[in-house]
Amino acid sequence: MRSLPILWKRLVKEGATCPRCGSTHESVVSAVKKLEAALQPRGIEPVLETRAIDETSFQADPSESNRIWIAGKPLEEWLGARVGASKCCTVCGDLPCRTMEIGDSIHETIPEDLIVRAAMMAASGMIGSDPTSANPSARASLCRARRAPRSTSLRVQASVRSPR
Repeated sequence: MRSLPILWKRLVKEGATCPRCGSTHESVVSAVKKLEAALQPRGIEPVLETRAIDETSFQADPSESNRIWIAGKPLEEWLGARVGASKCCTVCGDLPCRTMEIGDSIHETIPEDLIVRAAMMAASGMIGSDPTSANPSARASLCRARRAPRSTSLRVQASVRSPR
């Protein structure tokens, strides 16, 4: 099974995170469950990694908090979105938190459907790639399928015809 890496980063200060990141966490977890069901039959497994950002790192670059990467590419790139910022809460201090702008909509919490959409875009690029490169048994299976007798398909065609 090929992995579809999903990385979500957020500020964790004294064991707490802000409400935006808390809600995005729920969205990410729910999205990964939906993606597992949709992608497993295609041999792709979404793999979620959550990474805490400490206060010092957050102060140096607040836009890294509540950021999602899918297959090594930021979520906003998959979706053609813009990154913005707005004041958040006490956990984040006076620094602005990341927002994502798509069209006329500004998202402080990243919605599940946007995560799923971006991940499906990433996965679609994997579906056409060589599925046998990391799986020798899949390679053998494909070789057997290529050697299937031609008469099999003719028999199927013959059985589909309706009597006149």
